[in-house]
Amino acid sequence: MSTVARFLRSLPDSTLPLAVRGYSWLPDRMSDVHGGVLRTRVLGRPAIFLRGPEAVDFFYDEDHVVRREALPGPVLDTLIGRGAVHTLDGESHRVRKDIFLGLLMDERGVADLQGRVVAGWREWTARHSGEEVVLFDGVAEVLAAAVSEWAGLPCSDASAAGTARDCVAMVDGFATPGPRHFRARRARREQEASLLPVVEHARTGRPGLADGSAVAVLARHRDAAGLPLAPHTVAVEVLNVVRPTVAIAWFVAFAAHALHRWPDQRIALLTDEDGSRARAFAHEVRRFYPFAPFVGGLAQRDAAWRGQRIKAGTMVLLDIFGHHRDPAQWDHPRRFDPDRFLREPGAVHRLIPQGGGDPATGHRCPGEDITVTVLAALSTELASLGHTVPHQDLRIPLSRVPTLPRSGVRIRLP
Repeated sequence: MSTVARFLRSLPDSTLPLAVRGYSWLPDRMSDVHGGVLRTRVLGRPAIFLRGPEAVDFFYDEDHVVRREALPGPVLDTLIGRGAVHTLDGESHRVRKDIFLGLLMDERGVADLQGRVVAGWREWTARHSGEEVVLFDGVAEVLAAAVSEWAGLPCSDASAAGTARDCVAMVDGFATPGPRHFRARRARREQEASLLPVVEHARTGRPGLADGSAVAVLARHRDAAGLPLAPHTVAVEVLNVVRPTVAIAWFVAFAAHALHRWPDQRIALLTDEDGSRARAFAHEVRRFYPFAPFVGGLAQRDAAWRGQRIKAGTMVLLDIFGHHRDPAQWDHPRRFDPDRFLREPGAVHRLIPQGGGDPATGHRCPGEDITVTVLAALSTELASLGHTVPHQDLRIPLSRVPTLPRSGVRIRLP
């Protein structure tokens, strides 16, 4: 073990080791403990990391763990937004989340968004035919344009590029100090400010705004107390439709990485007759590649888990990265194998890249079906594109959160 590694392990607070080592810190520490429990301190607070299927059930049970006041200010001011549904519990969470269930889990709405994304992708690839492009950047713009129009936002090529840039910055800078973090804060402020007049127009009946669009539904929503949401809260929640959709660009870059590394997967997608292989491929991309390292909440009251006492107010963190690589849950977890989801369809319920539990009653993201549907469609588009992959640095640094192939995946379009 290096001197730096020994120093990091000796620290009583794990904030610095997490920042330095990224995804690799927690699995290394978890390997030293028994029972899937690690006690430490994070941001100066007592914290306990949990892993395993029972840990998922425990974490997403509001009798044990709550989100209220759990997310630190830097995360709220970059990734999530102040007053977002992610910060609510109980009836307030249920009422607010019902909006997202209606918007993001409607089959026709999901299909409409998928169609817009695929059309935008085909237009983008045709426009850049013969060029060498950075896939991550291009896909982020395609997704930003599609979801903005779908959500009822005014959209032009310039505004889509700006939305893509800002949403990428919000995700890229939420978990790190320094310039990336300050870019993320600025991006959120600017996007929220730009949405406020759109919200006001929606409340006064903006011409041409579809009643079922995200902007219209959120602007007219009333909370658990029967009151309309503050305009700023509406802007935050509109961004919580747009930003996660743009974030699918990370998974698309990983999908391209997988198709390049395992060419047989391209053939499997091209011979997919009913879409089941494409969805299995999307699930495996979300399992195999690193995105969210963990998710956190606060212990609601004194509790016990696997004989370990957890005091009320303790920060409880669920190990997502380690969960998806746990050999107790996955056969050959370090093998990229989409067929695992065809051999065992129920395995999809063990995935937690976007939360756990039931989407309607728990904290599983209602936008998960959009992620899987769009990722499956774009993975199939990539498989049939006929592009080439020039020599580049495709390594994925685990010290960086969120991570990405270093090159962003450069491809030469046909």
